[in-house]
Amino acid sequence: MTSCVFIMLAGLTAVAHAESTPAEKVLQLLTSLMDKIDKEGVEAEKTFDEFTHWCDEQKNNIKVDIKMGKAEAADLSAAIEKEIAKADAFRTEIEELAASISKDEAELKSAKEIRATEHADFAADEKESNEVIGALQRAIAVLTREKSKHSASMLQKKGGNSLNQARNIAEALSTMVHASLLSSADASTLTSLMQNEQGSGSSEDDALGAPDPVAYKVDRDDIIGTLDNLLEKAKDQLGKARKTEAANRHNFELLEQSINDSIAADQKNMAAAKKNVAACEEAKATAEGDLTVTKADMKEDEAALVRLVQDCRNGKRDYEADVKSRAEETKALALAKKP
Repeated sequence: MTSCVFIMLAGLTAVAHAESTPAEKVLQLLTSLMDKIDKEGVEAEKTFDEFTHWCDEQKNNIKVDIKMGKAEAADLSAAIEKEIAKADAFRTEIEELAASISKDEAELKSAKEIRATEHADFAADEKESNEVIGALQRAIAVLTREKSKHSASMLQKKGGNSLNQARNIAEALSTMVHASLLSSADASTLTSLMQNEQGSGSSEDDALGAPDPVAYKVDRDDIIGTLDNLLEKAKDQLGKARKTEAANRHNFELLEQSINDSIAADQKNMAAAKKNVAACEEAKATAEGDLTVTKADMKEDEAALVRLVQDCRNGKRDYEADVKSRAEETKALALAKKP
């Protein structure tokens, strides 16, 4: 622009000399050019101020975006760590619940096995007791009937010996079997019962060598009384066994219900824990996706800030060059105006 001013000055000088224009006209033209340059300088300064303000504003906005991005990235990273920790805690809970369920199932299996054994033992005892009771009832019925008929002589004809001649319970049972009044199975059952009774006697009797009750010398009334006592005892034992069985069954049912309730509760909690793990994994994935986007945005903002700083620096350099050029032009015009 300075060269243009010098060219214009040279042209004006030539015209002034050629036409003999007064010096005042030249000065007026020079003053007009200086005013124009000053006006352009004012406009350029205003434009540069606006540009500077825009640069500062854009820098601040981008820096705020970067700061917010960093804060968001930190929050997202913390959220990811939190979800990882929560998921690990729920997985630990699942493992503990699985162990608890396994323990309960093992306990229930053991309880069922014990219960099955108890019931099998009871069933065997009940069967045996019923057989004993049946044999006793049949034997007592036979003896009572024969006693009422006074038919010992009939027994003698059928079996060779009479009940009156029986020296002990064993012989009485044998006489009844020979007379077909009692089965050999019943007789065997009752004999075993009597022997068991002997086995359950006091240690003092054992030490003294107490005689076998089967060998006791009794009459028919004594036999019936003895068998009645044995029948009552057998019934009492069966009743106690049934009560014990009922109590065992009830206790097992309570235990089974308690264990099943515990397993059901653990399974429910496990399902909830698994659902929570899935929710944590989903939240973690979402946060990781948001973090990736946030980091990408931050990278773009940082690149934009670098470009903005460079553009603003270039704009400032261009403005300073224009200011220098206008100063040189103004100086040249001022020199031209001097006489």
